[in-house]
Amino acid sequence: MLITLIELPFAELQLFWLLLLLAVGFLALAYGGDVLTSGAAAFSLNFKINPIVVGLTVVSIATSLPEMATSFMAAKDSPGIALGNILGSNIANIALILGIAAMIAPLKIKRRLIRPEVPILIVLTIIFSLFAMGGGFSRLEGLILLTLTVVYLIYVVRAAKVKDSKDQIIEGSDAIARKTTKAAIFFILIGGTLLALGAEVLVGASVEIAMRMGASELFVGLTIVAIGTSLPELSASVAAVRAGHGDMCAGNIVGSNIFNMLLVGGGVSAFVGMDVRDELLLVEFPALILLSGLLLWFFKSGHVVSRREGVSLLFLYVGILSLSALSQFGYLF
Repeated sequence: MLITLIELPFAELQLFWLLLLLAVGFLALAYGGDVLTSGAAAFSLNFKINPIVVGLTVVSIATSLPEMATSFMAAKDSPGIALGNILGSNIANIALILGIAAMIAPLKIKRRLIRPEVPILIVLTIIFSLFAMGGGFSRLEGLILLTLTVVYLIYVVRAAKVKDSKDQIIEGSDAIARKTTKAAIFFILIGGTLLALGAEVLVGASVEIAMRMGASELFVGLTIVAIGTSLPELSASVAAVRAGHGDMCAGNIVGSNIFNMLLVGGGVSAFVGMDVRDELLLVEFPALILLSGLLLWFFKSGHVVSRREGVSLLFLYVGILSLSALSQFGYLF
């Protein structure tokens, strides 16, 4: 059963107010994700948890929480938005966010990110797609994805023990650690509340706008909602690039995509299950696999994602959205 935090008469509101609520939902998700990430990181570091573990787990999970909150809010009444949000967010993370980050400054990638994490992302993307080919995600498949989440977390913790502890995944971790534990808990609570409220407002306004425009909930989830819930990743990635930590930006994107599929997709599937429309298997799932493969290619080409590659990713994102729109409105297949 979904928890309703606020009751708003979306169907009775004029378009202006719906668009305003959409913007409020975006801002709440972006700011809530940033506050929650900061609090969770500070809490973990105050308890002397390895920063590498914090970066690959806490930060990646925290920046995936908008997707989780939105997908769970939408899962029962608007299942198209739930799956569209997961797919659209992962596509946006690679093509849109990495593209923008690379245009700001070329991203230098450390070899240790290429070897284990990106191949793991590709394998998990293929598994996620294979589950979808059966027409939907069953609760059993959701439990399998959640189990893989635990396996991945165990892998990250064990792998971090043999890595150089001087490799700081979290930019400004010293500053984050200076927060008191009470302040960190306060940040976590405020961030979590903003995420929940933002997700509910965003879903409600998006569904109503989609219905009035004749667009499907799935397409809204793939575009508007996906971009909105990816704002924390965008904020974290831009901050990392400006600080000269391209590998941190790439690591955040890879980790967030993994948790979007395993934790968010697995959780929603185990909770209510997720149906998969046939056109998703023709456009969005193949696009996600393609982008994951391109990620490995870009990372291995001199261990730098150049500005030219960033531009190509942005053009690819526009192309994927165009094909998705044609597909969702029945003009492609």
